[in-house]
Amino acid sequence: MRIAVATEDGYVAQHFGRCPKFTILEVKDGQIVNQSVLENPGYRTHQPGLVPTFLRNQGVDCVIAGGMGPNAVNMLESFGIKVILGVTGKVEEVMKAFISGSLEGGESLCDHGEHECQH
Repeated sequence: MRIAVATEDGYVAQHFGRCPKFTILEVKDGQIVNQSVLENPGYRTHQPGLVPTFLRNQGVDCVIAGGMGPNAVNMLESFGIKVILGVTGKVEEVMKAFISGSLEGGESLCDHGEHECQH
């Protein structure tokens, strides 16, 4: 399983599309067997569909983020990618919780109303 964690300064980023990086982890048999950090191609520009397509092309099975707009959620899910939102904390701690089955998601932490997200 390949997991992409929206990442900012070692923590789960609160805005999926505007995070500077994604930590990509490959998990097999309850262990992280590979880890890399990739620049977000949509970090500086907002092009709908760019980031979900990028992650699909990386072979990602699951995305973890603090917040995400409904269009991105729908697109990722249409690609068969599981989305876990409402997550905060250090990437390493979040991954330990994910692997142990104790990671709890929740409401998106990013409000996508008329204005830019407020964090």
